[in-house]
Amino acid sequence: MPDDSPALAPNIAWQVDGVGRARREAIAGHRGAVVWLTGLSGSGKTTIARAVDQILVERGIRSYVLDSENIRHGLSRGLGFSLDDRVEHIRRVTEVAKLFADSATILFVAAISPYRWMRRRARDIIGGDFLEIHVATPLEVCEARDPRGLYRRARAGEIADFTGVSAPYEEPVDAELVLHPESESLEQSVGKVLDFLDSFNILRLPMP
Repeated sequence: MPDDSPALAPNIAWQVDGVGRARREAIAGHRGAVVWLTGLSGSGKTTIARAVDQILVERGIRSYVLDSENIRHGLSRGLGFSLDDRVEHIRRVTEVAKLFADSATILFVAAISPYRWMRRRARDIIGGDFLEIHVATPLEVCEARDPRGLYRRARAGEIADFTGVSAPYEEPVDAELVLHPESESLEQSVGKVLDFLDSFNILRLPMP
């Protein structure tokens, strides 16, 4: 795992939140958390995250979906898909995700994040708020879906370093939950995620 975090200027100090996380979670009525969904392009990560998010918001829970591709429109604008740029992109996503959890939000991160060490570093940075879900849709199913023609273009050599085709994807070995959208309905996947969150006591605070 490379240590390539930008150096911190000596005159920079962490500013303490005057409200505090405990107070924010007490107001929200639930814990903050980062639910990191990893899987191949087209596996269903964002679709599942958005479906769960919709249900939680309807219940009055502070929830949000952070699709890592959307971050490339702003915070990661200008980063490409070389290994160095991917590492920096995921680092930025991770730091933003950590702030969401601290604000008592349940954040769903949909990110390919293809290397185990990449996701392990995200877990290390975020700490106990990090929960990993592997959306384990097989490559052949993702490639058959190919809604934007990305796999077709990658096979034609038009997209370099495309995960699953010309770049590796390392499946998680320690994910807290594994989903198989190719053999279950969206409703079944969503139900598993909701049960999963409940089992980790994310959706409510413990009784005093």
